[in-house]
Amino acid sequence: MRAVIQRVSEASVVVEGLIKAEIKIGLMILLGIEEADNKEDVDWLVKKIVNMRIFPDEEEVMNKSLSDIGGEALVVSQFTLHASTKKGNRPSYRKAAAPEIASPLYKAFTLALEQKLGKKVKTGKFGADMQVTLINDGPVTLLMDTKDKQ
Repeated sequence: MRAVIQRVSEASVVVEGLIKAEIKIGLMILLGIEEADNKEDVDWLVKKIVNMRIFPDEEEVMNKSLSDIGGEALVVSQFTLHASTKKGNRPSYRKAAAPEIASPLYKAFTLALEQKLGKKVKTGKFGADMQVTLINDGPVTLLMDTKDKQ
């Protein structure tokens, strides 16, 4: 499971011309799921994201987590995070999980994140063509991969 996490002052996702979700201060999370991912990956990644100290404290030091600031989260599925670009000019997406595997894990991730944060997590629409808009605050962007947890 791979995630691109961006600290944002605002973010939104549009599906079929309509705003599906929007947040103010918090995290925009692009989530890629591969065939080998499971509930353990969900739990590890959610715990890391919720507790990652990337928000400024009173002295402008990145010392507060999403939980600490009561921030919001917007999660968008993005299979292209598992693209292989080793050969040729067309990315291969063979490592990305098929929808019947990815969709339940995407939902499990969102629910686990809601439970840890104690609030509703906004989402895009799984498998849809989406337009994502955000204002990256910092900028702060992190790449996390559950295969790197050991």
